[in-house]
Amino acid sequence: MLLGTWNLENLYRPGGPYGPEDEAAYEVKLAALAAVITEFDPTLLGVQEVGDPEALKDLAGMLDDDWQLALSEHTDSRGTRVGFLSRTAVTVLADTTAFPAELRPVQVDDSGATVTRAGRGFLAVEVVEAGDGPLRVAVCHLKSKLLSYPNDRFQPRDEGERARYGAYALYRRAAEATALRALADELLDGDGQGRGVAVLGDLNDEVQAATTQILLGPPGSEIGTPGYEKADKGDATRLWDVAPLIPPGQRYSRVNSGRRELIDHVLLSHRLVHRVTAAGTGLPGEGPPGLPSVGPDPAERRGAPGSDHAPVWVRIGG
Repeated sequence: MLLGTWNLENLYRPGGPYGPEDEAAYEVKLAALAAVITEFDPTLLGVQEVGDPEALKDLAGMLDDDWQLALSEHTDSRGTRVGFLSRTAVTVLADTTAFPAELRPVQVDDSGATVTRAGRGFLAVEVVEAGDGPLRVAVCHLKSKLLSYPNDRFQPRDEGERARYGAYALYRRAAEATALRALADELLDGDGQGRGVAVLGDLNDEVQAATTQILLGPPGSEIGTPGYEKADKGDATRLWDVAPLIPPGQRYSRVNSGRRELIDHVLLSHRLVHRVTAAGTGLPGEGPPGLPSVGPDPAERRGAPGSDHAPVWVRIGG
């Protein structure tokens, strides 16, 4: 089974304020995305930045065979949402933006405005692999590190404003990671050794970031450490980031102002992580992904073909 995640970057039909300006650019973008998915050939692919549900249907229509689609009903201010492309039937288990009841509202700007829910939905589904039992997978897209400011600005007035809005974004991403971890707890149900559970998506931060670490659960037993092969009580609720299994030269999914970063992740339960046979970014067998370098203004790539992210994937054997 090949399980993956890919941020499709501004997947809208043409004519709106965010996607391609005309049909020709739209067709080029779809063709570029479809070519990657066809070559990639995942069993289940979590996707982000689906701005138009009909655009995802258009993309699926360009792929071989019949693909099952599932999309969150919870969108951000631009209308983007997360979802799945699946080779087999999917059953939706949860579609939520809720923060844990104990988590207080989070400040998001200088006015003191707060939020009590995630900016985009977390979608969890179940698929059944022949002879392998159910697999539960949640897909997410956490708050971006790319900062925006009042009046649709992407540049701050001064360094004080940059620092404050960097903090607001971090508050939101940490709260969203906490909410996603709560969903993971429901999917694991205290039985990570027996349940096949994956959490994947665009976490908008790297492996050692505090927000990413929130998702892992009990500390210890990371891949590559002495504790990894030793069973302990934390295995029931722990998730493992497969990043250390990705070849070092491929360990990035985006290029931000010339710097490679791994911000898209696949996290697995104990049952799944010990069956991994390979992990990577881009297309399997093709080496480091070729990606454009992006800057602080996402509008600069409006209508660009393909995506500014590389797929991140893991192959799970029997």
